[in-house]
Amino acid sequence: MNSYIQKAFALADASVKRFPADKMNWSWGQALYLYALALIDTEFGQERYTAYLKKYYDHHIEKGYRVNTSDTSAPALGAFYLSQKEGGEPYAAVVERVRRYFDEVPKVVEDMPNHLGNGPESLIYPKSVWVDSIMMYGVFTNWYASVKGDEQLREFAAKQPRMFSKYLFDESEDLFYHSYWTNFKTHYPRQKLFWGRGNGWVMAAIPLFMDFLPEGQEKEYAKWIFRRVAASLLKYQREDGYFETVFNRPGETYVESSATMLIASGWFYGCRTGLLDERYYLAAKKAFHAVIEDFEVRDGLLSMPKISAPTSAIQGVPYLVYRFTPRGNDWHYGLAATFFAALQYKRCEEEKAEQ
Repeated sequence: MNSYIQKAFALADASVKRFPADKMNWSWGQALYLYALALIDTEFGQERYTAYLKKYYDHHIEKGYRVNTSDTSAPALGAFYLSQKEGGEPYAAVVERVRRYFDEVPKVVEDMPNHLGNGPESLIYPKSVWVDSIMMYGVFTNWYASVKGDEQLREFAAKQPRMFSKYLFDESEDLFYHSYWTNFKTHYPRQKLFWGRGNGWVMAAIPLFMDFLPEGQEKEYAKWIFRRVAASLLKYQREDGYFETVFNRPGETYVESSATMLIASGWFYGCRTGLLDERYYLAAKKAFHAVIEDFEVRDGLLSMPKISAPTSAIQGVPYLVYRFTPRGNDWHYGLAATFFAALQYKRCEEEKAEQ
């Protein structure tokens, strides 16, 4: 492995020292972070982070947890990993609770769940689907359906890329909007504002569930939409390798590291699988290296900066929200984005070495 990839994996070791497992919230950012650590262990055939994952889930199983939004369903990813590894309870119970959620959650347009589910958040935000959900539940539902042979969930999961595209995709720009408000029957933001991390979720999530999709029309559609977004993003990459948080307003917002790593992850995957050509590999390396080169040392531990805080499309002022959402270090989903990209980059380098 080259030094950039090694530094990304060194960040994983630093992060588990920084964040006690039993102090982390039950939410989507922590869920993706733990899932990424599980993928690292799987890639290297190790159990370096297994005890860390178990400590997190054991804590929340004892304390209690909720599954009533797309975001609070995301912890099923790490629990499913542990349930397969450990072969039973109590992690399987978490997984099955999340599985039941997709039978119970209100569907707000066709077979798409309300992003805010039936939780208290749903009372204050319009009924909607968010592009984030392609990662938050799209990966788990496809993975679970494939492993368990759950045909009902397989049908639901496989068509989600098409559904997200139907309601959130801008055909003229080949990019995704942040959300779709079902009562208003329109995407939101209404104007052409394309959020970096939102499109990053698409680029990183599709590779994570592509292998679980059955061969056929829906899988071919997922490949097609993936290529379109990948191509559109090329023109928005800055000279320094980064993407901005609203990348179609160049120079007006700020560079954002989690979106940059999510996009790099997808580009690496596309090149490795033949869906994309060499241009994307070079662009992915440029993006990955730019973020790695900006790593800092904080409190004696490696740290990832320039990650925008959790972001919502707030009614009336979406651009201002994107522009003024603060950045910080080591948000869990930003760490996950780096690990997703590092794993894809590692596989690219290994396959190129074998050629």
